[in-house]
Amino acid sequence: MPLPHWEETPVDLTGAIREVKAALRAQIATSGRTVEEVFAVVERDMAAEVADVAAAKARGETVWPVISYDDIEAGTVNAADVAKLRKRGCLVVRGHFPREQALAWDAGIVDYVEQNQFFENYRGPGDDFFGSVGSKPEIYPIYWSHAQMEARQSDRMARVQAFLNSQWKHTSDDGTQWFDPERDSLYPDRIRRRPEGADSAGLGTHLDPGTLDLWMTQAYQQAFRHLFDGSVEKYDPWDAAYRTSGPQYPGSTMCSAFRTFQGWTALSDMAHDQGVLHTVPIPGAMAYLMLRPLLNDVPDDDMCGVTVNQVFPATDKWHGLLMEALAGIPDVQAGDSVWWHCDMIHSVAPVQDQKGWGNVMYIPAAPWCPRNEAYAASVREAFLTGSSPSDFPAEHYERDWKNRFTEAGLNETGRRGLGLA
Repeated sequence: MPLPHWEETPVDLTGAIREVKAALRAQIATSGRTVEEVFAVVERDMAAEVADVAAAKARGETVWPVISYDDIEAGTVNAADVAKLRKRGCLVVRGHFPREQALAWDAGIVDYVEQNQFFENYRGPGDDFFGSVGSKPEIYPIYWSHAQMEARQSDRMARVQAFLNSQWKHTSDDGTQWFDPERDSLYPDRIRRRPEGADSAGLGTHLDPGTLDLWMTQAYQQAFRHLFDGSVEKYDPWDAAYRTSGPQYPGSTMCSAFRTFQGWTALSDMAHDQGVLHTVPIPGAMAYLMLRPLLNDVPDDDMCGVTVNQVFPATDKWHGLLMEALAGIPDVQAGDSVWWHCDMIHSVAPVQDQKGWGNVMYIPAAPWCPRNEAYAASVREAFLTGSSPSDFPAEHYERDWKNRFTEAGLNETGRRGLGLA
């Protein structure tokens, strides 16, 4: 019996939640196992992973893997480092760009926004997500600076993205190719510039792959098939099957693209205790997050707080075991890049009187696939007109700006990433 599904946001959200939860419980029961039995398997695995992270912290180890760009470029990353990357689902690429290049990009962004009177014309946060961080502004809704586009289309970025994409199973056993690991779709995102001395409330624990669509659309029901049919031991968080074609429910914090990894490139040096990124470094935790709402202690019309038009929350109330594993990045220098599996819980720690700047360009790995090809059409239009991309608030600061990066500056990687070649 097929699961009920809604390819567009259900009109009756609570009714749809009740219906899909009942259907998922019934489907799991046909395997001969109860939801509680299946969840117990996941909970046991997660407890072991959390204990492993806690032990690493207690030994004073850096939980996050660190790999040098030079090893990625030379193809000399050792097997132990690859294994740690796959186990933790996150990575710092040391020396991804020369430090001087990153600092020059940072200065270039300042010149770009100042010569176009951004601060005089800034209208406040365009969404309520980064609007909570408390700085004026911290997130700049800027997409088409020379710095951002040069980084996105650079050979060094393409090599790291291909290395990260290759950690995923991108071709199924029947020969279906879900994405091209060697080609990125140049997903445009914003920049963050947090000044010295800043106080920031940070961002709470959440994840970004979607919201109710993860349970309610056919593609994601297939992607998470092993969670929903009782064969949970077969679930592989690195399997891209069915993830690259399905829709996502619209919202103020959505991502229309499929990202293998979220990421950012550092434009300043940042110490590990200065309001930096943290993750729960367990890629398989998605199994816990997806099955937890099906337990009897969660109201029938509730998905552990997940709803549309908000990020997917991870909370002590429902996911307390996972929260124990939250681990921050090590110190990074300008030019390093930071990456985390697209399903992973993450947060930004609060900070008071920040020491040093905290500046980043958000650049993910978003390989070429049907879903990303479709989004690239709207990205091209935004690029050519200097508009804000459609995943983001319609602020459009750059439409009339001087010195915006234009089509004439695209190299072959950039043209391919925008679907122009």
